[in-house]
Amino acid sequence: LYNTLDTIIWLAETGEQKKVVSMVGSLSDFFRSTLSRGKDIVTLKEELQHVRSYLEIQQVRYQDILQYEIEAPEELYLCQIPKMTIQPLVENALYHGIKNKRGAGRIRIRCEKENHGCRIRIEDNGIGITKERLAQVQDGILHKVLTGKDIYGLYNVHERIRLNFGEHYGISIESEYGEGTVVSIFVPYVEPAEENKTES
Repeated sequence: LYNTLDTIIWLAETGEQKKVVSMVGSLSDFFRSTLSRGKDIVTLKEELQHVRSYLEIQQVRYQDILQYEIEAPEELYLCQIPKMTIQPLVENALYHGIKNKRGAGRIRIRCEKENHGCRIRIEDNGIGITKERLAQVQDGILHKVLTGKDIYGLYNVHERIRLNFGEHYGISIESEYGEGTVVSIFVPYVEPAEENKTES
């Protein structure tokens, strides 16, 4: 929040009015979707809007190094997902992957139906993870061996998915050092109750 407000002040001082308006709008959308009227489970459409607002803010701050894509078929929009599931993983991709790499970075979010579930992939072309560190991260997620803030964020998302939907669901991670990282989220394909569909 403080970094974003600092950026807004800087943009205002340099006369970038359109960017100020856009960034304030994205910040407002971000916090509105963060609150989600107190709901712990939201639709994929709502979660993706939350992520889009976050990325729009970060793209202004890191315009020289950050591009992003979000791909999701409408048939998955009503799929349910714990709130704040995708954004922490996107934040990891930006801060641990792209910012540590020279040159332009790209984050791509792809959603697709898989069997009776929904697969969401967060791909980045950042610095990647060494084999040794990747093994630590994977072990940390599966066996609660938490070594570092990056693992804690991944573990937290993984556990919230499992607590809501069961042990068959959660996240997995693949990476190649120097090439990038893919974090995959798997949740059941469950739509909200009929009374909630009109809200989405």
